[in-house]
Amino acid sequence: MAKEVSPAPYFIDTWAWLVLASDRDPSFNAVSTLRANAASRAGGWVTTDYVLDETFTRLFAVAPFLKARRFAEAIFQAAESGLVAIERITPERFHAAWQLRLRYRDKPRISFTDLTSFVVMKEMRLISVISGDAHFEHAGLGFRRIP
Repeated sequence: MAKEVSPAPYFIDTWAWLVLASDRDPSFNAVSTLRANAASRAGGWVTTDYVLDETFTRLFAVAPFLKARRFAEAIFQAAESGLVAIERITPERFHAAWQLRLRYRDKPRISFTDLTSFVVMKEMRLISVISGDAHFEHAGLGFRRIP
């Protein structure tokens, strides 16, 4: 009998978190469907502390405090239950992202947070990223943006 293989986790970028925080966003239904599908298996989503820093900064700037707080706490609960893995940007990962910053001198609009995400995705062999950010494809590292 063949062993069932779980699909690889999706990397979750700031864009996806902000879409989920706003049911008025045109991409809300598509991202919500991806979230619901991933909820059936542990570790279906991966993000980083840098992505969450960026997400919370933007979210608290535009949303009412209580709504932003509830959304942030829901992410923490999902992490505690194993549905979302929050990867930390270690000094080694930071250094690798800095090396990418130097390498991509012709792409100044790629944020440092995105560069740290690239490092984590390559390290974890993740290909799919839920993002509206074309930088993931422009980097030429084999990443595939969805939805």
